[in-house]
Amino acid sequence: MKLTNSTQMREMDKYAIEDLGIAGTVLMSNAAKHIAEAAMEHLSLDSCAAVFCGTGNNGGDGIGAAAYLKDKGVPVRAFLIGNEENLTSGSKQMLRLFDSLDGSLEPFSDSADLEEYLGICGVIIDAITGIGLNSDLQGDALRASELINASGTYVVAADMPSGVNADTGTIMGGAVKADTTVTFSLAKQGHFIEPGCIQCGEIRVREIGIPPEIVEGAVSYVHAVTRDDVSLPHRRPDTHKGNYGRCLIVAGSVGYTGAPALSARAASRMGAGLVFLGAPKTIYDILATKLDEEMPFGLPDDKHGRLSANASGEILRRADECDVCLIGPGLGCSLDITEMVLSAIRIVKTPIILDADGINAISGHIEVLDQAAGQLVLTPHGGEFARLGGNLGCGDRLREARMFAMKHRCILVLKGHSTITALPDGAAFINTSGNPAMAKGGAGDVLSGMIASLVGQKFPIEDAVYTAVYLHGLAGDMCAAEYGEYSVTASDIIAMLPKAIQSVTGA
Repeated sequence: MKLTNSTQMREMDKYAIEDLGIAGTVLMSNAAKHIAEAAMEHLSLDSCAAVFCGTGNNGGDGIGAAAYLKDKGVPVRAFLIGNEENLTSGSKQMLRLFDSLDGSLEPFSDSADLEEYLGICGVIIDAITGIGLNSDLQGDALRASELINASGTYVVAADMPSGVNADTGTIMGGAVKADTTVTFSLAKQGHFIEPGCIQCGEIRVREIGIPPEIVEGAVSYVHAVTRDDVSLPHRRPDTHKGNYGRCLIVAGSVGYTGAPALSARAASRMGAGLVFLGAPKTIYDILATKLDEEMPFGLPDDKHGRLSANASGEILRRADECDVCLIGPGLGCSLDITEMVLSAIRIVKTPIILDADGINAISGHIEVLDQAAGQLVLTPHGGEFARLGGNLGCGDRLREARMFAMKHRCILVLKGHSTITALPDGAAFINTSGNPAMAKGGAGDVLSGMIASLVGQKFPIEDAVYTAVYLHGLAGDMCAAEYGEYSVTASDIIAMLPKAIQSVTGA
């Protein structure tokens, strides 16, 4: 799903109005109708509604929605945050329509009467700020958002929940928690980026009269990955295991035998033809017992049960014979491991997936990313990203991920709620699957194995990465539906992969 930002959306609106001659009030009326229709789904015959409006065009959408509800016989009160004199021309026209229906735009007043009214409403429409917000909510706007959230009433947001930055998903001082967000022409980046995405509820994209060729022709480097964006081809009948990739996984240490096993099993479940697992020889017997389909082999290790410097030669040799190399799950940290990882990056020409301790090994050696012999995929969580120099404290995860991927010519999978896959060309894919049940040790090891599997099967690498991320979350969603949010394990996610894969292949 193509996403846009607030600047692009304003430019599309401006072009439609100024160049194509489409009246702005037509766009506003269409938006208002969609908002009101979403609200009416939650109104019974005897229930009432409340609409909170700002002075910008988003407020005009809200006033228009109030007029639509009034015309349908719904008891509705509309509240203005700001001075009526500051309403846009389109909003004033919506107000004249509302007035003609005996509606009244009341100045916002924080009162017990208002709190009581919100408590009996069937629905509240939030049209305070929309996508135009560029500073923190404060004063009456902030207080109104607090009253809306405290009401317990179903909330429909117009375009964007007030307080959520449309471009970054940042919460600006406070934010309305919507149950449904009705947005127009294209979804916005902030609808899908944490933490703002949590405030949006169900996202509905509706057309308001901007010609389809304008919307479809809008250039965007950011996409949300939904079910419609993911597919896997059916396999030809005349193929064999050699056609589906040779994956090398370098992982594990004493005390960390689960991580390599999970990655290897996930790679197999995701369809890899052959999975080789190189691990310290001290834990070889454990992994050989854990794994049936995958092929573990022992590598030289040190007295602590971690890979030693002598392991590098065998790793490099095997990596040259494989289609992908995953390095990191459960490796631990040491100077020898750091040297091994750095050497692999500089020498191995097949794609390398760096996860967990593979990422930790290059922190402090970030320049090695610019010396890579082949394509790199990094899969850090927030803490690991910070060790690589990423700055999530700025509040713009999307920008930070894109800048890192472009600067270092790598693919970055910034894990978290709404995982972001950023590509070297500046494109980014925001994941829409997954849930809190997956916040368990081992889930990341499963994901890295899945990514390695699809990359090893020679899918276009960007498609392989975001597809693996989506299917990982989808399997987690299926697990949560079956086991609940507390009881899902990483092994459950692997076991659910066949159903997740079947749901996108249709077989």
